Amino acid sequence: MSQEVIPIALNTPLVLLTGASGWLGGRIAAALTTGLPETRLLATGGFRLRALALPGEEDVSQLRQQGMQIVIGDIRDMETVRAFMAGAEGAILIHIAGVVHPKSVAQFEAINTQGTINLLTAAQKIGVRRAIVMSSNSPMGFNPHPDHRFTEKSHYNPYMGYGRSKMLMEKALRAEIAVGGPTEIVIVRAPWFYGPNQPTRQTLFFKMVKNGKFPIVGSGRNRRSMGYTDNLAQGILLASAHKNAAGEIFWLADETPYTMNEIVETISKVLHEDFGIRFKANMVRLPSFVADVATMLDAALQMAGIYHQKIHIMSEMNKTIACDITKAKKSARLCAQDRLARKGASLSRLVSEE
Repeated sequence: MSQEVIPIALNTPLVLLTGASGWLGGRIAAALTTGLPETRLLATGGFRLRALALPGEEDVSQLRQQGMQIVIGDIRDMETVRAFMAGAEGAILIHIAGVVHPKSVAQFEAINTQGTINLLTAAQKIGVRRAIVMSSNSPMGFNPHPDHRFTEKSHYNPYMGYGRSKMLMEKALRAEIAVGGPTEIVIVRAPWFYGPNQPTRQTLFFKMVKNGKFPIVGSGRNRRSMGYTDNLAQGILLASAHKNAAGEIFWLADETPYTMNEIVETISKVLHEDFGIRFKANMVRLPSFVADVATMLDAALQMAGIYHQKIHIMSEMNKTIACDITKAKKSARLCAQDRLARKGASLSRLVSEE
């Protein structure tokens, strides 16, 4: 028996979406247009859709087929930002765009921090009703031990240039929340995620596991929070719709963090049992100090303005990055109760009219 679709009414004339051509942004775009079957959620409300895409770097044909208006440009350019925000009074802004692996360290703050400030400044001026902004685990850094979990009250301890750029972004947003600006702001933090339409870097990860070459650094008992993309999209839609989300921060992830050993073992099992793909037992184990050396090298390179993706990733491989999603779970339950209450009220009115 098919499960009932749960509509999320956004109550806005226009939804503005950045990063719509990206991995997570593409799933949000689908949630706003065709819906996501696994989450059973569909955004409703008869709103128009407008996406911001980088010139020459993104394929927007699918977005156009989904009925989105496309603005081409860069969030570092205020003329582009103003064009993106034109006529957006009462709109909802979902800001997913950002840079994780840049060409240079300077791009972190130029895009993640100042680019977000540019969007929010224009949004407040035009009268955008709510902005949902994607952050990360990186402003918090690493957990002190494998059993620790970050909460929304955890203190900042940013890791490298990316973490600093997202911390500065969050601080700017929280300052606006504190003064009660015209645009409601919701900050959502997502860790390492997985799901449909993965990019090349994630495909390489699965290939390394398949070939038994993914490196376990240290004991492999360090934990990582992960989030399924469609579930993250669900959380973002709920943050867009629910009135009590305004001014809040939410961690969005799977309920339980996984050890690195569990991640590799689970992927190997799924490849074999669900897809019939043969895999080699993982044989690559490196001592923990390899990641510690990578951390020192990464820091030195970034101080010189140089970003090296593989060194940066290796530096994190023996670290625990885990969060507690209790607040998001509680808010989701309240959203469900609110929907049931509204449904009951509608039924009551229908009965009284009869």
